[in-house]
Amino acid sequence: MDPRRNIYFFYKHSDHLEQKIASLIDLAKQYDFHPVEDWRHANIIVAIGGDGTFLQAVRKTQFRDDCLYIGIATEGHISFYCDFHIDQKDKLVEAFQLEKVEVRRYPTIDVTVDHEVKISCLNECSVRSAIIKTFVLDVFIDDMHFETFRGDGMIIATPTGSTAYNKSVKGAVVDPLIDCLQVTELASLNNNLYRTLGSSFILSGNRKLTLKVVQDGNDYPIIGMDNEALSIRHVNQLDIELGKKKIKTVKLKDNSFWDKVKRTFL
Repeated sequence: MDPRRNIYFFYKHSDHLEQKIASLIDLAKQYDFHPVEDWRHANIIVAIGGDGTFLQAVRKTQFRDDCLYIGIATEGHISFYCDFHIDQKDKLVEAFQLEKVEVRRYPTIDVTVDHEVKISCLNECSVRSAIIKTFVLDVFIDDMHFETFRGDGMIIATPTGSTAYNKSVKGAVVDPLIDCLQVTELASLNNNLYRTLGSSFILSGNRKLTLKVVQDGNDYPIIGMDNEALSIRHVNQLDIELGKKKIKTVKLKDNSFWDKVKRTFL
C-alpha cells in the first residue's frame, strides 16, 4: 500500500448523502486510493459539503501543509473552495488522475491572543463588538502606532478570504498569488475626535499587525476565525501575521481563482 495515496473523507453524516459518498469512496478505490479513518494517516483530505465544510476540514485537521485538500460540493454549484460537485463524476475522475490537475497554495493567517494562544485561519480573523456599543482598538503596524479605531470591528483577511466577509463590507478582492493581509473596517466612527484611514489597506506578508483593545468598558469582543467564534472572554491584544503554512489544494486547469470570481460575482 502506497501511503502517498491515503485519502480521508471529511463530511457531516446524513442519510441522503451516504449513498453518494459510498459511491465516491468506491471510485477512489478504483484509482488505487486507500481510504483511511484517521486524518493523521492521510496525505489527501477530501471535504464534502461546501465552503463551510472545507474550512472546518482544514481547521479540524490542523492546517496541514504536508497534504492536499480537495473540496467537493453537495448542493448547488461548485464554489471557491469546492472545485468539484459530487454528481460530476467525470470531473472527479480527473481529480483522481492527479497528472491532469494543478496544485494551488493558499496563504493562512496566524493570530496570537494575549501572547499565549496561537490560532490559524484560512479566510479571515474578525474582531467585533459583542454588544450594541462601539469599541476602541489601537492599531499598530510593525510596532508603530498607526491609528486608533472606534467602531463595530475589523476584518483581517487572506487573499482567498477577500471574497468572503471582507468583500461584503467593500474590501478589495486580492489575487491569492500575492502574500499579504487585508485590513477592513466595520462601521468606523470618524469625526473631530476619532479619525481612521477609512478604507481597506493591504499589508505585505512580512509585516505584523497588532490590535490592542482599549479598556473602556467594552472589553469582551467577539473574535471570529473563519466560520468559528472563539470562546475567549477577555482580550487585550491580538498579534496577526501571515502564517508560515500554505494550504495546498488541487484544481482543474480551467478553474483558476479568477474563473471562480467571474463565475460567482459577474
